[in-house]
Amino acid sequence: MGEKIDLSSYVPSEDEEFMNVKQRAYFRAKLVAWRNDILREARETLDNLAEENANHADIADRASSETDRAIELRARDRQRKLISKIDAALQRIDEGTYGYCEETGEPISLKRLDARPIATLSIEAQERHERREKVYRDE
Repeated sequence: MGEKIDLSSYVPSEDEEFMNVKQRAYFRAKLVAWRNDILREARETLDNLAEENANHADIADRASSETDRAIELRARDRQRKLISKIDAALQRIDEGTYGYCEETGEPISLKRLDARPIATLSIEAQERHERREKVYRDE
């Protein structure tokens, strides 16, 4: 963490060493920015809910507001789970295991990590996992 790495125009490439210092810094910055966005949105939503509750005097408005609150709580639960996956990914960066498939130990493609930085399985392992889940669901 000593030296500052310029990531302004950096894009990870298959031509460089997998999970080198720059790639780790790139994915750390991406994960931290994503986490901050989620937390900011959650704060804004809470502020809006508090404001709406203060303005609902009649029962119909309040009932509608309760439905909104239930939807909001489900969304917050999803956000909480997502933040915990982001935190786990950041921990894997610290441990040096980030970017490697949990099942095969092989590198996860940079394109997949760029699209889903919390991925823990390669595309192939993910597809095998989903096929197994489908078989269990269909029985």
